[in-house]
Amino acid sequence: MLLSLPTLTVLIPLISLARLFYSASVEEDFPQGCTSTASLCFYSLLLPITITVYVFFHLWT
Repeated sequence: MLLSLPTLTVLIPLISLARLFYSASVEEDFPQGCTSTASLCFYSLLLPITITVYVFFHLWT
């Protein structure tokens, strides 16, 4: 089952925010650890930006 684009634009940032809070509670070096590509926090910050840009260009064409 594929999710619709409006559902994804709401769901992905919420999941990323939950992962960011999880990273803050689990990782010892939370603010500095966000710069490492091995960190879950890094991808939690990167994903909402990527999805937003994708949606913008998808709607543009």
